Amino acid sequence: MLRMIFDSHAHYDDEAFDKDRDIILSSLKDNNIGYVVDIGADMESTNKAVELSEKYPFIYAAAGIHPSSAEECTQDNLKRLKQISLNEKVVAIGETGLDYHYEQVDKKRQKECFEAQIDLAHKVKLPVVIHSREAAKDTLDMMKSLDAASVGGVIHCFSYGREMACEYLDMGFYIGIGGVLTFSNAKKLKEVTEYIPLDRILLETDCPYLSPEPNRGKRNSSLNIPYVVKAIAAIKGLSEQEVISATCENALKMYGITEV
Repeated sequence: MLRMIFDSHAHYDDEAFDKDRDIILSSLKDNNIGYVVDIGADMESTNKAVELSEKYPFIYAAAGIHPSSAEECTQDNLKRLKQISLNEKVVAIGETGLDYHYEQVDKKRQKECFEAQIDLAHKVKLPVVIHSREAAKDTLDMMKSLDAASVGGVIHCFSYGREMACEYLDMGFYIGIGGVLTFSNAKKLKEVTEYIPLDRILLETDCPYLSPEPNRGKRNSSLNIPYVVKAIAAIKGLSEQEVISATCENALKMYGITEV
């Protein structure tokens, strides 16, 4: 069955799209983009993601608090996230995880926020969208100790090596692949992409960030995903439609979306 492109991780709620959001979103179907999940990164963006999902039939939402916004992970906000997650267009908890990139990081607070959201995912029976940056061991250790495998989900914008990919695949997780794959210095990610079975890959943009070549440095959107498709197809020796169809099926399955 022929499928359209599924952008499994986008941030159309971002202010970078304030001037032309509706124009871009209205153009997606005509450009073979059939589905988008808009990902919450804090309470405000989570609310906006849900609003977009209610406005556009092909957009779904994830409700979560990014590690860089861990200070928002209060009991009141966790209760709000739980309530929001009951919306039928909310298909995941996240993005959540650990990010140790910056020097001044409250690792304890991030871990508490991460644990609370995995716990929430268990309670509401939704998969998790995992953000892990320069925090490979702590992320994996926490996911194992909190039995994240039983809710499943995706490791968004995967940035580690084959060994770590194997760990996540063994846990039943999907791997999110986006524009970084097209970068000339992305040797490790190219090797990981070759290794990962096609039935465990999700396409993503993380827009407005991480535009692929030849648009690197510019605002990203789902319209750039064909460059990622082309790169995966070349690495795996497949047709571009095979990549599109398989990754769409993967995302529909992971997010529990039943086509209408």
